[in-house]
Amino acid sequence: MAWGVGIIGAGPGVAALHAPTLARTDGDFRLVHVCDAGGGRAAEIAERFGARHSSGIDELLQDPDVDVVAVCSPPAHHADHVRAALAAGRRAIFCEKPLATSAEEAERIVAECAAAGALLVVGTNHLFDPAWARATHHLAAAGGRIAAVTVTLSLSPNDRYHALVMGEPLTPRPGPARPPIDLDDPDQAADVVRQLVAGLGVHDLPLVRDLVPDAKRVVWARAIAPLGFDLAMRAAEALVRFTVVMAPGGADSLWRVEVATASARVEVEFPPPFVHVGGARTTVRDAQGVRTVFPIDRRDGYEAEWRALASLLRGETAMEYDELRADAAFVIAVADAAAAAVREGGRP
Repeated sequence: MAWGVGIIGAGPGVAALHAPTLARTDGDFRLVHVCDAGGGRAAEIAERFGARHSSGIDELLQDPDVDVVAVCSPPAHHADHVRAALAAGRRAIFCEKPLATSAEEAERIVAECAAAGALLVVGTNHLFDPAWARATHHLAAAGGRIAAVTVTLSLSPNDRYHALVMGEPLTPRPGPARPPIDLDDPDQAADVVRQLVAGLGVHDLPLVRDLVPDAKRVVWARAIAPLGFDLAMRAAEALVRFTVVMAPGGADSLWRVEVATASARVEVEFPPPFVHVGGARTTVRDAQGVRTVFPIDRRDGYEAEWRALASLLRGETAMEYDELRADAAFVIAVADAAAAAVREGGRP
C-alpha cells in the first residue's frame, strides 16, 4: 500500500528533499498534493512530480487521497499546521524541524498528538541517518565516558545544492530585500543566534542529547560574521562545542560531528544539505591510532525518517512521544540560553 502524502509548503526543501525522497521509499509513499501560501511554487513542484496543487491548506486537508500530512511550512507555522492536520482527522504527520518555536508550544503539540493517537515524526534527518546509529553503537560497545562532542558546520549557499539536485532552481520568490544585520547590536545578535540554534542547530542537538543529555548549561555563546554562531555547553563530565558559519560562497559545505572518549575518537561527516549521495561517513580512531572508515550506507537520513514513519504506520515500532518532547525542550533550552548569553556579552 502506498500512503498518499500532502505537503504543506513549497520551498526549495520540498522540491529538493521530500518530493524526490518519497519516490525512493519502495512504494510506501506517493506525493499526491502540494499547497503553498499563494506564491505559485506549489504548482511548479506538483507538475514536476505528478501531484495536485492548491493555495492555502484547506483543499489539501480535504483531499481524500491525503493519508499523511507533511508540514514543511516556515517554522512559525509548524504548530498551527500540525494542529490543523489533527483537526482534519489526519493521524499520521511528518513535521519538519523545529516542531515549535517555544517549549510550551512543543509540549502542547506533542500532548495533542498523543491524546489523538496520531503518529508524529519530526524531520531531524541526522538522527535517522544510519551512520549515527553505527556511531552510537560503537560508542556503547567500546564503553568509557564521553569527554567532548564537537559539531562543526560551514555551509555554502543552498542554491548551489538546489540546482544540483533539481537541475534548475525554483522560480525566485519576489519580496523586499532584508535589511542588513548588525551583529554588534547585542539584541540583533541574540535574535540571530537563537534563530540559528533553533532552526539549524536543531539538526544535531538531538544527537548531542543522545550522548550527553545533561549538557544544557551554555557556558558562552557569540554570533559569527557573516552569519553564524559559536557556543559551548557543559555537562557534568563533558564539554560540547557547536560552531556554525553560513558563508556567501567559496568552499563546499562541511558538516561534522566528533565524539571523544578516553579510548576512541568517532567522527561522523554528513553530506551537504539537499544532496542525495547516501548516508554520512563514520570514521573511528582508537587509542592505538588505528583508523577505521565504515562504508557509506546508500540510504540517507531523509529516506530513513520517512521509512521510520512507514514502520510506525505498519505497527512495527512504537510511537515515542516522550523522546519528541525531550528533543524539542532540549533544543529550545539551548537556543534560549545561547541568546541570553549573547545579550550578556558572551557568558550567561
